[in-house]
Amino acid sequence: MSYIVPIGPYHPALEEPIHANLVTDGEIIRDAEVFVGYNHRGIEKLATERNAIQTLVLVERVCGICSHSHALTYAMTVEAINGVTVPKRGEYIRVITSELERLHSHFLWLGIACHIIGHDSMFMHIWDEREVIMDLLEKLSGNRVNYAMVTIGGARRDIDDDLKREILKGLEALKKPLDRIVEIALTDKTIALRTKGIGVMPTADAIRMGAVGPHARASGVKIDVRKDSPYCSYEDFDFDIPVCDSGDVFARVVVRALECYESVKIIEQALNKLPDGPINNGNKIPKIQVGQATCRHEAPRGQLSHMVVGNGTLNNHRVSIHVPSYKNTPTVPFMLKGNAVADAGLIIASIDPCFSCLDR
Repeated sequence: MSYIVPIGPYHPALEEPIHANLVTDGEIIRDAEVFVGYNHRGIEKLATERNAIQTLVLVERVCGICSHSHALTYAMTVEAINGVTVPKRGEYIRVITSELERLHSHFLWLGIACHIIGHDSMFMHIWDEREVIMDLLEKLSGNRVNYAMVTIGGARRDIDDDLKREILKGLEALKKPLDRIVEIALTDKTIALRTKGIGVMPTADAIRMGAVGPHARASGVKIDVRKDSPYCSYEDFDFDIPVCDSGDVFARVVVRALECYESVKIIEQALNKLPDGPINNGNKIPKIQVGQATCRHEAPRGQLSHMVVGNGTLNNHRVSIHVPSYKNTPTVPFMLKGNAVADAGLIIASIDPCFSCLDR
């Protein structure tokens, strides 16, 4: 007999509100609908009433986990309209902050995934090591969440030799625990039983539905803006793009775990090759010239795009934000079909959704 089982908009497995109706046959999901829009804050409209510096503060609050990603992408877009060139040192500092944020985001997700499947000892172990990353972000920016490291034309804070040594020391201390976390993630029977063969997204369907980020790479789609269209001097760094082809929740665990190694590699290269010179072009409030531009950034969840329209005044004429969760959420009903109701929360969480971003 068929039943409709509602999940959300409030659910213990989900950190933010989303509503899904599961059409079930016994314990098996035969169809699903996903509804969003419970977290709308009108940030794009608010941006039209603010100048570029105020908008940096605003867009950082789109999401707490990828706040730097939004500030960086907005800044790059205004710089493209105004023809601003960012000093090399400023670009490297932007990269360092971006990769620390990616580490923080992936550790957070890996911990939550373990919590959802009931592996709470692993959850606490991962989040304990995540504190190392949070401490580094706090030393770098003074903040644990909204880092305010970006200004139009560069970075807002420099990295001196003492801070450079502290970050390198922190990354070195993280490597052994990261090895252990990855080893457990890849070999633990509890994780394997709850993730292998669950929520499968084949490569062809990932491409058809426009999946991005680790979600797409776990389905064998090798896309990454840092490689495909380098920005902020990412072309200066040697790093790989981890890809799996099984397309299940386990593959999403593997991809995010392996990406942590690549982020460490990028940060170490950027610190060791940090160029001399200024970090920005001066902290002044620029007029946004008449024109339009769109810039992309590989946020922790995938491709993030900001489109800005300027009209020659201090304020934005239009800001449009396209977030990776907006692209990945349509894949959720497809992945839910044929799985057990008990796995629904984990499958939804496996795309690492940010509904604050989605409902900006």
